Amino acid sequence: MKRIIAIIAGLLCLCTTVRAQTAVEEDLDPKYAAELIAKGDAVPDFTLNDINGKSVKLSDFRGKTILLLFWASWCPDCRAEIPQIKAMHTLVNPDKVEFVSVSFDREIDTWKQFVPENALPGVQLFDPQGMKESEIGKAYHINWIPSMYVIGPDGKVILGTVMAGKAAAALLGAPAAGTRTLFNNELCTDENCEN
Repeated sequence: MKRIIAIIAGLLCLCTTVRAQTAVEEDLDPKYAAELIAKGDAVPDFTLNDINGKSVKLSDFRGKTILLLFWASWCPDCRAEIPQIKAMHTLVNPDKVEFVSVSFDREIDTWKQFVPENALPGVQLFDPQGMKESEIGKAYHINWIPSMYVIGPDGKVILGTVMAGKAAAALLGAPAAGTRTLFNNELCTDENCEN
């Protein structure tokens, strides 16, 4: 009996070690963020409607640091990032940092329901063109979601990434340790990754 308990304990220890090793964050940016706008480049301005139908320009936030997030409610990796985005939002100074999210959802009603149900922070914008057809997505070189930019008060890119942990590090001046890897290390390219 003692031997069986020792074997089970050994297996549990091995499983914990393997899980800890696989939990180490893989840098997904070389694969998914290589085409994002480069650090130091100015970002293009755009105008979209917010959740209340009000027209919002990105340049309205000039003078603040901006976390610009591209996402969709149908994207499991985007949904998985919500806790990190919300945590980041609670740690920044709202007088100096603005969170702006651009949704590529196809159905405005789905998006309008998802945002308050999940208490998404910041300014929520809707791009009715969807991800593949979006002129804004093309201007920002969005090939995968979630994708995000940290933009300086001068309107220039500080960081383009697909990893919330890196965005947090850029916003908070802290290391990106403790962030997690997205499902299957693959990011969404369209609504087909919904499952």
